[in-house]
Amino acid sequence: MEVAQKTAAEKSEFSEYDYSNFYYGAGEDPINLLRPYADWYRDARPNGYYLYQEALGSAPTTHVRVRNGKTGRWMDLLNLASYNYLGISYRPEVKKAAAEAVEKYGLGASGSPILSGTFDIHEEFAAELARFKDKESCIIFPTGYSANVGFISALMRSGDTIFLDQYSHASIVDGAILAKSKTIFFRHNNPLDLERKMAKEKGKKLVVVEGVYSMDGDMCALPEILEVTKRHGARMLIDEAHSTFLFGPNGRGVAEHFGLDKEVDFHLGTFSKSLGGQGGFVAGTKELVDYATAFARSRFFSCNLSPVLTAGLLAALRIAASEPELRAKMWSNVAFLRRRFAEEGVDIGKSNSQVMPVMVNNDSKVLGVAEKIQDRGLFLNPVTYPAVPKHKSRLRISVSAAHTEEDLETATQAIAGVLREEGICR
Repeated sequence: MEVAQKTAAEKSEFSEYDYSNFYYGAGEDPINLLRPYADWYRDARPNGYYLYQEALGSAPTTHVRVRNGKTGRWMDLLNLASYNYLGISYRPEVKKAAAEAVEKYGLGASGSPILSGTFDIHEEFAAELARFKDKESCIIFPTGYSANVGFISALMRSGDTIFLDQYSHASIVDGAILAKSKTIFFRHNNPLDLERKMAKEKGKKLVVVEGVYSMDGDMCALPEILEVTKRHGARMLIDEAHSTFLFGPNGRGVAEHFGLDKEVDFHLGTFSKSLGGQGGFVAGTKELVDYATAFARSRFFSCNLSPVLTAGLLAALRIAASEPELRAKMWSNVAFLRRRFAEEGVDIGKSNSQVMPVMVNNDSKVLGVAEKIQDRGLFLNPVTYPAVPKHKSRLRISVSAAHTEEDLETATQAIAGVLREEGICR
């Protein structure tokens, strides 16, 4: 009994802290940051933080092998965590293209894109992506993160103003920081708050929104926000990381979905989600791409995207463009899972996309809930502060075209069962 009480007390003490408590350290030595965090993490990891960075031993298909972070044992789990929205990353055509490319080019680019790192496959992919996006030109970045950081800081300067949705991805925020511009956050998807804040500012202005917000799964209120943006003479960047290749009649994204593809100034996206690869891009005019090529430091001073990955991405792009039935299947799966969650009383917030947060709203419970769900055969990641606000903890689901309704029914029953046991849903 005494041991059980001690364990409970230790767990309670651990749960009172998170990463934010270890951002600053005392004294003048940078290494002073390390010990307090190490002491806390020693308890945090076995109490649930082992659920982060669990190694996969298979492709990110709908069923994966995962090495349990606590026991080290391999488990076969139903995968609801990977971004592979169209199930493309492991398609035979994609693997074949990458295998042929490694024979032709070797492993990596071995150089900056400005110097020796640009290959013919990069040029072919960029040109085909520009055609897909119906833009003049396209610039490729080694990651989606570097695309936001590089493009925003290439375009904006000290003395300019950048308006960001309060739920903006870290790469957008970091791009604004690197630009040294005045950064103003407006309430999530709130054009009235943006209006109030834009009215007070003069000079060069940029508004940045996301097509789909990665932690809530809701689309941006693009028509209303774009109207405010234009009224104040500002430009708009839309980050379509979680929406390119999925939304719109041709799969170009949320801007196309709303019929505003030509009205939005700058289009950014990633290849790690729907195409199942790696990298990012910005599409627009040739003048824009030429300028970004010269001033986007995150690309200029990085090694270029591997030609092996690029070849695979080109094959993946062709699949996404030529097989609209993949999008249709994914949206059918989204509708099925939304309906079943509603029937079971599972709260998915305001999600209207393939990204679904299972709201737990209890920071001290979310890791335990995630452990139980994994024990019942699901690979599903917990999300806590600072990725989401305090007391808005959740599990995040990524729905794929490759899931079957049987997969999704299995997931529904497991999730709803655990949430009921924990008193989180009816």
